[in-house]
Amino acid sequence: MGITAYDAVMAHYADKSGVDFILVGDSVGTTQLGFETTVPVTLEMMLHHTAAVARAQPRALLVADMPFALARADFDKLMDASCRLMQEAGAEAVKIEGDAALAPHVARLTSAGIPVMGHIGLLPQQFHQLGGYRTYGRTESEKQVLLEDALALEEAGCFAILCEMTDSMFSGTLSSELKVPLIGIGSGPHCDGQILVSNDVLGLGHKPVPSFVKEYVQLGDQVESAFSAYVEEVRNRRFPS
Repeated sequence: MGITAYDAVMAHYADKSGVDFILVGDSVGTTQLGFETTVPVTLEMMLHHTAAVARAQPRALLVADMPFALARADFDKLMDASCRLMQEAGAEAVKIEGDAALAPHVARLTSAGIPVMGHIGLLPQQFHQLGGYRTYGRTESEKQVLLEDALALEEAGCFAILCEMTDSMFSGTLSSELKVPLIGIGSGPHCDGQILVSNDVLGLGHKPVPSFVKEYVQLGDQVESAFSAYVEEVRNRRFPS
């Protein structure tokens, strides 16, 4: 199973929990940087946050997201970005959103020694094209496309495939068809593993979480309470004592 992290402190605690991999997701844009979508997240931002997580020296596999549109760019740009994420920032693998059309690029990356995690189903980087978020794999045509995407990415050398907001029962079908692990997010219990965004798990967001998320604690309320107590004590000259 995996969890996202965007800095050394969160990576430290995530790694101590025993997760199998830590994803430095481009979700940093919406969880930490105040963007409405992941689209504005740049390679430089991903390098910055990946390097911060790497400094925690996690034992878990460190995976970094390839930011918006780079996987669809000229292959040399994709290769350069992948190398920078690994050589400069310390990632041990990259995650790429996309379908079967990206398989040739993925195959060239993996043949060069760059481990790649695929990402199918809902692709947040295509938010503007999609017009919003929804569940995939409910129609027969979508199921066929998702299966073809997953098999093509597996054949290209992906060591695992993340499926986001994919119909729960069909996720089980995908898992049974693949030889590599299928990691779900909002795709039900029939995947081989799960990943969630750390801010959602910890209750640190200021917006409603997706329906598939389980908030294990409400840290946001505790943080606000601590800050309020600090402000009250300073104003009333009880701190410092």
